[in-house]
Amino acid sequence: QLQFVESGGGSVQPGGSLRLSCTASKSTPDYYSVGWFRQVPGKEYEGVSCIGITDGNTYYKDSVKDRFTISRDNAKNTVYLQMNALKPEDTAVYYCARCGYYSDRKPFPWSSFGPGTQVTVSS
Repeated sequence: QLQFVESGGGSVQPGGSLRLSCTASKSTPDYYSVGWFRQVPGKEYEGVSCIGITDGNTYYKDSVKDRFTISRDNAKNTVYLQMNALKPEDTAVYYCARCGYYSDRKPFPWSSFGPGTQVTVSS
């Protein structure tokens, strides 16, 4: 079963940067879209960003556009999320999963979440 492992979280001050990595346990099928979701305790998860493994098409949540960049290295079975200009409201546990899409093009997780990686933005 394909599994994803997240890494790269940490604590930064507002305006700082972090790069998250999501590594698959085996080669990701060409038709997959893989990306990042985040969740704050007591709230629903939200889709942050997804990328098509083959076509490279991307999705970004409006609040992270122009600050976050998703990319992939298919040779390493890894998807990255470069997060710049971080804000306190970006604080959450970030999870990596296969992305499915609702009819309005918003993503949902199409695989189970792993342990995630904590991102904390605070002064």
